[in-house]
Amino acid sequence: MTDAAFDDPTDAPRSDDQPALDRIRAAFADAGFTVDGVERRLGAEAAAALHRDLLAPAEFALGDGRDPLAACIRVYLLAGAAAADELPASAEQLAAGLLEPVPGDPRRLRARVDLRPYAVADGDSAHELWVASDLGGIQVDADRPLRRDHVVGIGPATANLAQLAPRRPVARALDLGVGMGVQTMHLLAHAERVVATDISARAIEFARFNLLLNHAALGLDPARLDERVELRLGDLLDPVRGERFDLIVSNPPFVITPRRDDETAADQYTYRDGGRPGDRLVAELVAGLGEHLAPEGVAVMLGNWEIHADDASWHARLEEWIDPATDLWVVQRERATPIEYADMWLKDAQENRELTSWRDQFARYLDDFGARGVEAVGMGMLLLHRPAADVEGPAVRRFETLEHQLAQPLGATIRATFDADDWLRRHDDEALLDETLVVAGDVTDERHTIPGAEHPSAMLLRQGGGFRRTFPESTELAALVSVCDGELTAGQIVAALGALLEVEDAALRASLLPDVRALIALGFLAPRWV
Repeated sequence: MTDAAFDDPTDAPRSDDQPALDRIRAAFADAGFTVDGVERRLGAEAAAALHRDLLAPAEFALGDGRDPLAACIRVYLLAGAAAADELPASAEQLAAGLLEPVPGDPRRLRARVDLRPYAVADGDSAHELWVASDLGGIQVDADRPLRRDHVVGIGPATANLAQLAPRRPVARALDLGVGMGVQTMHLLAHAERVVATDISARAIEFARFNLLLNHAALGLDPARLDERVELRLGDLLDPVRGERFDLIVSNPPFVITPRRDDETAADQYTYRDGGRPGDRLVAELVAGLGEHLAPEGVAVMLGNWEIHADDASWHARLEEWIDPATDLWVVQRERATPIEYADMWLKDAQENRELTSWRDQFARYLDDFGARGVEAVGMGMLLLHRPAADVEGPAVRRFETLEHQLAQPLGATIRATFDADDWLRRHDDEALLDETLVVAGDVTDERHTIPGAEHPSAMLLRQGGGFRRTFPESTELAALVSVCDGELTAGQIVAALGALLEVEDAALRASLLPDVRALIALGFLAPRWV
């Protein structure tokens, strides 16, 4: 099979008949095939189970209903079939490539693609959308894995990335690896223009279909789509050479997959496998994204990276990739052994359904990791920032392992953290001491005392929102934070503490100011006037 035939853009839903798409959208809305409509019909618990690929609760809740909403749920969400006259705008859906006749029973129709309702927040309101992608693992025949040019649908990674992106209004945004287009839909709520790229022509066509199906809610003129969204075909950053953006979002094909000398694109799952050995794709993006950020621009992406047995730390190789002018903040959310990692991704593409192939592939994964001395694979979020034009000083390097549940969405917190980094670089220690500071509203003080002891054995500051970190306190730091109410400057507080503790001012400043800077950067403290 040639690469051109492998990635066939004609094998995607048709978007060349806008009136038909408008009728499909109206029919879904009239049927109540919306996020809220599905939840009302199935109940909250069964609807939530669908997001975990559990179909049985929804099947039980739906029963034998034959109305348009029941038919849409049965066909698109439960991988079932329905009579053509039960489905709204069935003729238009057939023509668009959303449905197909059931083999041997042409009077009944089944889904040709995954299509589900989705809501995008815009301020205090939400837009009702419908998003098409390829059928997922629980929807395809049990005897075959996913197709190699699979266009992945809405899943945990999609939702996670959408929660990470700052939603401040911007002029230009880049969706690198657009897939079926959900991140672009989010960006259109606050970006004047979006460039959306993908290496897969088929993914580009899915994204085009979804944008045109939902043009009214997204504020797009279907006859002039390029005025707000440019869909570009190409590998990684090649389609945007020389361009800069205020915001970049990316869920790239970062999965670390063993390579073969004779492989072609037809041997790779385009939605997850970038065709590079090891974690080179993530390395290329970390190294290259900075030059595509405008001043104060932010890039948020998901990624995996190798941790080698001889690495000084889990992030040592990440530090080597980033250019010296760009801030890099990495949050490791999980860490997997080579065995755990191979098992995870072989199951993801349903490759574990065929025993001999699965065993061969598993061995290839382990051989590949062993050849490079891979001890583990880190998984998480990579956040990059171009400092403001007037900012001088070293770039930020922040590496955290946070495996607990975070308070989503995080976009505003990420933006505030990079803004704080810029603020701190504008203020040397003397300027910082002249500032009045306040404790963030979600911060509490936690103390642990051994029974009978006079003093606490541990003192911690704890965030209730955002990244929900804890920060260890010394007695001096706890005393300083306790009086950061916006009345006294940091310098006045340090001087008072020095007199109380009989510690020289310079020594106390040297001890406290690094922690004060860290607390400001991480959102525990904030300058009163910011």
